[in-house]
Amino acid sequence: MRLSEPPADDLVHTAYARETGDAAILYEGISLADMAHVVGLMEANVIPPEAGGELIAALLEMHPAPPLDFALDPARGDLYSNREAYLRMLTRAVGWLSAGRARREATTLGYLIAVRARLLALAAALGDCVAAALDLAEKHRTTLFPDYTYLQPAQPSTFGHYLLTFVYPLLRDLDRARAAFGRTNLSPAGSGSVNGSRLPLDRARLAELLAFDGLVPHTRDAMWQADGPIEIAALITTSIITLDRLAEDLQIFSTAEFGLVELADRHTRTSVIMPQKKNPYSLAYVRGVCGESIGNLAAMAAVGKTPSGQIDNRIFAYGDIPRALDRATGAVRLMADVLRGLAVNADLAARRASEHFIGATDLAEVIMLNCGLDYKTAHDLVGRAVRAALESGETTLTTDLIRAAAAETRHAASLQSLTPEIIAETLDPARIVAARTGPGGAAEAPVTHMIAACHAALADQVRWRASAQMRIEVAETQLLMTAAMLKAALPPREEKPAQAAEQPGQGEAKPQSLEELADELFKDLPPPPNRRRRWRG
Repeated sequence: MRLSEPPADDLVHTAYARETGDAAILYEGISLADMAHVVGLMEANVIPPEAGGELIAALLEMHPAPPLDFALDPARGDLYSNREAYLRMLTRAVGWLSAGRARREATTLGYLIAVRARLLALAAALGDCVAAALDLAEKHRTTLFPDYTYLQPAQPSTFGHYLLTFVYPLLRDLDRARAAFGRTNLSPAGSGSVNGSRLPLDRARLAELLAFDGLVPHTRDAMWQADGPIEIAALITTSIITLDRLAEDLQIFSTAEFGLVELADRHTRTSVIMPQKKNPYSLAYVRGVCGESIGNLAAMAAVGKTPSGQIDNRIFAYGDIPRALDRATGAVRLMADVLRGLAVNADLAARRASEHFIGATDLAEVIMLNCGLDYKTAHDLVGRAVRAALESGETTLTTDLIRAAAAETRHAASLQSLTPEIIAETLDPARIVAARTGPGGAAEAPVTHMIAACHAALADQVRWRASAQMRIEVAETQLLMTAAMLKAALPPREEKPAQAAEQPGQGEAKPQSLEELADELFKDLPPPPNRRRRWRG
C-alpha cells in the first residue's frame, strides 16, 4: 500500500464517520452498481468466469440490505471500503471489483440511484398536492373570497381562483423535477477515473443495466459534477417556497382576527398550558422545512465552489441531498393533507369580500368608462371618497360621497349619469367577480377552464413518472436475474469427503443445531428480509 500508517483517530471520528453516516442512503445503489460492474467485466472478458460468478454470488448475498453481521467501521473509511472488507470474508475474488473503477464511481452511482428514486417520490408528492389543491379549488370555484395585497383588502375574488395561484408554481416545480431527473439519470459508469478506461467496458450496457436513460458524455465531468446537487437543492427550495407562501397565508387566514379558514384538528396541536389553543403546527413545520431548504441550497453552492477534481462537493452532497429530498417530500405530502382537511368559512369570506371599500377599483373603472374621465382622475376621485367615508365613519361608498369628491375636483358635471343603482351594482362582489371573464380571470368560466387545464398537465406528469418508475423497476429486476444466472452457472463446489465413522479414541460428531441445518439448506438463497439489517437514511 502507498500509506504506511492507519488513519488518524480525528480523521476517523470526523470525515470517515460522516461518510459512514450516509451508508443507509447509499447502500442499495452501490450494491446494484457493484453487480452491474461485475456483469460488465464478465461480458468484456476482463474477469475470469469463475471469479466473476463467485463475486456475483457474494454480492447477491449482500443485497438489497446488509446482513446482520455487517458492521460499519469508520476506521475503514466509507461504505465502499466497508463493503469491500465484508466481501473479502465471502470470496477471494473481491480484488476484481476495483478493476477499471474508482470508489468515486461506485459512490456516485449509489448517490444518483438514491437521488433519482427520491426525485420521483418528490414528483409524486407534488402531484398529490396539486390534485388536492385542484379538488379544493373545484369545490370553491364560486366561493367569494377577499383577495389581499400587503395583507390589505384588495379586490373581491373566489377561494378557487386564489388556490390556483399555488397550483401553477407547483406544476412548474413538477417540470423542474422532471428536467432534474433527466439530468440526474445519466450514467457515469465505466468512466474509469478521469480520462476514461483502458478496459473495454461497454458504458451503454452499464447504463442499461442500471436503468439510466443515457450517458454523461465526458468521463471527467461524469466523476466531478458539482452543479447537480445545487440544481436539486434549488428545486427543493422553489417547491417548498411555493408551499411556504401558502402556509404563511393559511396561518394568517386561520387566526381569530381573520377567521376565513380552519385547519382540521389532525393537522394542529394544542398548548400544554393554554387550553383554548389550536396551533397550526403543520404549517409551522412546512415553514421550517422551507428555511432549512434555503440553508441547504446555500451549503451545496458553498461546497461546490472548489477547484475541479475535488471531493468536497461530493462528500457533503451524498447524504445531505437525499435527506433534503426526503424532508421536502414529507412536507409536500403533509401540505396536501392539510388542503384536504381545510374548511373555508364561506359566509364570513363573502362578507369580507364586500367590506373595506374592496370594490373601489371597479368603481373607478366604471367612472372612467361611463363618465369620460381618464383613469388617473377617476382613481383620485374614488380615493377622495374613501378618505371622506373613513373620516365620517361610513363603511361603504355612497352617491353623496362620490359626488362630493367630484365637486372637489371640479368634475361634478361629468358624474351626472352615475346613479345609486349603478354604484350599488358596481360594488357588488359577485358582479365584480363575474366580470372577470378574460383568460386567467376569477369568473367561473375561466376558473373552470384553468382547473381542467391543470388536471391535463398533472395527468401528463403522472404518466411520465409512472413510466420512469417502471423502467427502473424492470431494469433492476433484469440486473438481478442476470446476476442470478451468472451465479447459477458456477461449477458446483467440491464437497469435502464425508467424515469417516467414529474411530477409536474419537468422540461422537457434534450434532448440527437447527440454525446450522437451516443455513445449510438455504445457503444458495439470498437472506430473507428478517435476516437483514433494517437501515434508514
